[in-house]
Amino acid sequence: MDLATLLGLIGAMGTIIGAIALGGDITIFINIPSIAIVVVGTGFALLFRATMGQFIGSFKVAMGAFFAKNTPPQALIEEAVELANVARREGILALEGREISHPFLQLGISMCIDGHPPEVVQKVLSKDINLTIQRQESGYSLFKAAGDVAPAMGMIGTLIGLVQMLSNMSDPKAIGPAMAVALLTTLYGAVIANAFAIPIAEKLKLRSIEEKLNKSLILESISGIQEGVNPRVLEQMLMTYLPENQRQSGKSGE
Repeated sequence: MDLATLLGLIGAMGTIIGAIALGGDITIFINIPSIAIVVVGTGFALLFRATMGQFIGSFKVAMGAFFAKNTPPQALIEEAVELANVARREGILALEGREISHPFLQLGISMCIDGHPPEVVQKVLSKDINLTIQRQESGYSLFKAAGDVAPAMGMIGTLIGLVQMLSNMSDPKAIGPAMAVALLTTLYGAVIANAFAIPIAEKLKLRSIEEKLNKSLILESISGIQEGVNPRVLEQMLMTYLPENQRQSGKSGE
């Protein structure tokens, strides 16, 4: 569980609900027609612009903002250098059956053990990276779209409420419910967009960037191991993937 995501969501929603509760009766902020316009309307608008598979899959992708946790690059570098040391001393076949933490690193090492030429390994792994990024983009793009659609649905609800209110000015009892629809749909749309959809989209985008960085690091690791690059040199090459303040001098022996 990603603590930052959970705290951010709870904090944002809690602040809004707390402010409403402190202002009086919280039930006046619950309006079924407004909820239907914004929530249901946004859902169908998103379904209109995606396939059924992408729409349903986006909810699974959203879980990545809460549960997915990429391996720290430092840990990948240490493991890659250790594998490079073994391969340099005992040969690439010595890595067969060895437990490897990251599935993508495991895939690359397995291809090397199977004797595939470097260009084939690089092509397969590069294609895997590109396709993974494409799938992730299709997931978080729907949440980004929700951040645009929800406020628009809120505005539509506001216009509906105003029309209903203006058409029933002679009936004072009809003015209140119509005004509630007019105001609450805008509120619901803003909350869904800014406290949920847009933050989820940005967190998923961050996850995608982190995963691309890790896989690119692994791709270079595999290339170095297969080419027999000195482990110390390989470590220095991989350290460039880290921020400068996190880099340290290589400690791996040949």
